[in-house]
Amino acid sequence: MAKKSLIQREKKRQKLEKKYHFIRRSLKNEIRKASSLREKWEIQKKLESLPRNSAPTRLHRRCFSTGRPRATYRDFGLSGHILREMVHECLLPGATRSSW
Repeated sequence: MAKKSLIQREKKRQKLEKKYHFIRRSLKNEIRKASSLREKWEIQKKLESLPRNSAPTRLHRRCFSTGRPRATYRDFGLSGHILREMVHECLLPGATRSSW
């Protein structure tokens, strides 16, 4: 089980990412359309002034049940350990058991 503080930090990042998503996307579009280098620098400064945690690259996928940040399967939203336990208990339809 992940520490609760880390899970809360991740939720805070998700809120910030949602809040600044439109602003960040519009600034990046402006950079693409800008003709001079000076304009691009000005827009880049605005982009850098946004909070770091509002960037989508700072988000991690976490296991739905344990909050583990690594070895998370996208299809299920579960970590490998939990996924294996659920398959052995026949809780996931269509998944086959294997001894790994």
